[in-house]
Amino acid sequence: MPPPDSPPRPVLGRLVVLLLALLLQLLLPRPSLASSAAGGGGGELTYLWPLPVEYTTGGDSLSVDPALALVVGGSGGGSRIVKDAFDRYKSIIFQHTGVFSIFNAFRKRASRYDIGRLRIVVSSGNEELQLGVDESYTLLVTKSDGKSSIGEATIQANTVYGALRGLETFSQLCTFDYSTKSVLVHKAPWYIRDEPRFAYRGLLLDTSRHYYPIDVIKHILDSMSFAKLNVFHWHIIDEQSFPLEVPTYPKLWQGAYTKWERYTVEDAYEIVNFAKSRGIHVMAEVDVPGHAESWGKGYPELWPSSSCREPLDVSQSSTFDLISGLLSDMRKIFPFELFHLGGDEVNTDCWTSTPHVKQWLQNHNMTGKDAYKYFVVRAQEIAISKNWTPVNWEETFNAFPQSLSPKTIVHNWLGSGVCPKAVAKGFKCIFSNQAFWYLPYLDVPWDQVYTAEPLEGISDASKQKLVIGGEVCMWGETADTSNVQQTIWPRAAAAAERLWSRRDATSTGDVNKTALPRLHYFRCLLNGRGVQAAPVTNRYARSQPKGPGSCYDQ
Repeated sequence: MPPPDSPPRPVLGRLVVLLLALLLQLLLPRPSLASSAAGGGGGELTYLWPLPVEYTTGGDSLSVDPALALVVGGSGGGSRIVKDAFDRYKSIIFQHTGVFSIFNAFRKRASRYDIGRLRIVVSSGNEELQLGVDESYTLLVTKSDGKSSIGEATIQANTVYGALRGLETFSQLCTFDYSTKSVLVHKAPWYIRDEPRFAYRGLLLDTSRHYYPIDVIKHILDSMSFAKLNVFHWHIIDEQSFPLEVPTYPKLWQGAYTKWERYTVEDAYEIVNFAKSRGIHVMAEVDVPGHAESWGKGYPELWPSSSCREPLDVSQSSTFDLISGLLSDMRKIFPFELFHLGGDEVNTDCWTSTPHVKQWLQNHNMTGKDAYKYFVVRAQEIAISKNWTPVNWEETFNAFPQSLSPKTIVHNWLGSGVCPKAVAKGFKCIFSNQAFWYLPYLDVPWDQVYTAEPLEGISDASKQKLVIGGEVCMWGETADTSNVQQTIWPRAAAAAERLWSRRDATSTGDVNKTALPRLHYFRCLLNGRGVQAAPVTNRYARSQPKGPGSCYDQ
């Protein structure tokens, strides 16, 4: 049952929100493209990251009640996802006010806050999280109209995931004022209409080169949600280690570094559910046929020979039986429709130099390259049979595009020009050009990350739609729990705005004036939320501060 002061029906609630939005649009000046790029009217920056699609501001400062109440509406407003997110963000927004709660108790009797409620109206009760789910929202922050003793802010979204994005934006509007010891929203009233530019906005984490405890992965997922990234590409397994439990083939995780550096099935479920509550897909990767030496620690028959351990043995049907069983187990854990099959950096010399594999190649009239194609296509067929859309690194497209499933999503990493070629042939593409979006490359400055463009070289609008988005890649050879967050942030945030915000708002003007001060601010916001984001402008990413100074200038 809704609270007594809520509208009697969700329809009425939506109508009220729409009328308020229309009124604000009529009363407040609309930003030009130039002012949006700069972050606000009159050359004034708006310290939101990533920039919303459209927003108008005012000149007031509104106080927010530390006892901020949640009021919900619509079919999805009562979702546990919404309630839990509200509680999380409330603790973030009011992290400083709890210290003064004893004193505030006396002040509240004589004080009235401008905003006492946050109303979240969610049209749909469907919580399915699939690629392209509606993440749009509108956010209104206004003074009380005088008819109610309690002022409120309003988020309206079509799905719970749009509501999550609106909550993040609202949290960034709320700042703690140390002189009054209260939370304020400056430049009110606010009207924000927002939606992402790309459906796929990813971060790869490699847990094979170094193991990350579950709580560390959760912390990374939290930090992703702050930047509105929405795909966690879990590169779980590689040649160095196989840390994941596979019930059908229990010896596989003998390939883990140690028995203490493993992920149980329950761990994987927990990661998927934790991510979903933040609107983040989890795309798992099993990289085949190369990058798989660790598989043979438990099942040495997967190796062509004891001295030649990858690619996986293409000549044995049991190899594909194991892949099928592995993917069946993983399908029970990972509901996201995309699954990454790798396919990169395959050196077939092991096949052509191992007698029984060489004989198999001759019997089937295959070269090493033919066998590479055969393996990739057969793995795709297995994944598709389990209702997955296969994603492969670009080498597969570069080598045999005509043989790939038309459902294939090509994952670019080697360089420029791949997505234009892929979409020209009708494939979808993910942009991860290593020159800009490989985070272990510490000499890539923030502005090169920021200005890298997934649609570069693609002018046809119908082809542009085939680029589903992009991804920054946190490969783990030189990063572990001690430095992974410093390596990810703040440069991943530069890519996050490129993937969320309009191109005309992020590609005009001098980025050192329109983006850098805001990125400094966002880095400090991450620090304030416990994320170990490194200084923005150091010559090498994740390096220590150069000396004393403000967070907002490093």
